[in-house]
Amino acid sequence: MEQQDIRLNRRSFLQKSALVTAGALGTGTLFAFPTAATEPLAFSSQESDINIFGPKEGYTPQIGTLVSMLNWMRMVILAPVRGMSAKDLDYVHDENANSIGAMLMHLAATERFYQIHTLEGKNWGDWSKKDRDRWSVASGLGANARKQIKGNELSFYLDALEEVRAHTLAEFANRDDEWLLAVDKDWPWGPTNNYCKWFHVCEHESNHNGQFKWIKSRIS
Repeated sequence: MEQQDIRLNRRSFLQKSALVTAGALGTGTLFAFPTAATEPLAFSSQESDINIFGPKEGYTPQIGTLVSMLNWMRMVILAPVRGMSAKDLDYVHDENANSIGAMLMHLAATERFYQIHTLEGKNWGDWSKKDRDRWSVASGLGANARKQIKGNELSFYLDALEEVRAHTLAEFANRDDEWLLAVDKDWPWGPTNNYCKWFHVCEHESNHNGQFKWIKSRIS
């Protein structure tokens, strides 16, 4: 019964925070190592040590290691969208799917959510009007996103992603490993530290990486 309650609480949390994406899912082998031929349009791809995980200059050791993971995952998830037109980014596979453009904004919205929670110390639903106006549709995806997030060039989404990431990195430079390892005992899926929360941001992008590739393969 206890394990069932944990699963139900986690499911409820994911629904409330809009981190479960309703969209097409791929079932094949969707991962490919980044190479020079697939270098994406991302600031992180300019790093010569992108494939070396570990401490980074300007950050405490554990935070630097997290930054290296976030940068690598960002490089990978942008590889499939390189060169996509606005039409491709707006493609919706079926009436219940999400477009790649909407999911790119969803990634930025998710990262902003974790900034609000872990960096600003705010509780659930405590978004400012400015944040709600900009990010709530992308956070929830679904019908509203299909109607409202479209007609944008790739640069629109890349700018949003880079803007949010730049804020994350600037704030990380002002934190230390003690902050990163601090445990939140009230987190819906159980005691969780900031490291796990931000690793979830990385893992969340990995999930959508597979969706991007699946959807791209269906665009005629």
